[in-house]
Amino acid sequence: MLVQFSSAAGATVTMYEKDAKPLIIKMGHSGTIPSAIRAEDLPDAIKHLEAALAAEQLLPQADQPSDDKNEDGEKPEAAVGTNVRAYPLLQMLKKAAQDQKPVMWEYNDSVIL
Repeated sequence: MLVQFSSAAGATVTMYEKDAKPLIIKMGHSGTIPSAIRAEDLPDAIKHLEAALAAEQLLPQADQPSDDKNEDGEKPEAAVGTNVRAYPLLQMLKKAAQDQKPVMWEYNDSVIL
């Protein structure tokens, strides 16, 4: 399932629930979808998320590609890091805080054909 983050402060950010929910929790929120963060609570949410992402950077990286090759004889690609996935959301949160606008998120079950 996709989760869409939106704010009157800027463009929407969409990501898979498996990636979005941990980021919502790292913001200090319960992880409930759908939900929102009020504008006055955004600075704390940003601090929580940035601290959690910084702490993750200190952990050993188990997702590094090895020299092993997959069944096609190619080296596997490195996994996308959490801080890379979080970047668009973090930018949205900062812009919303600057503009004093809330950020909302909900499931997006629309299908693009």
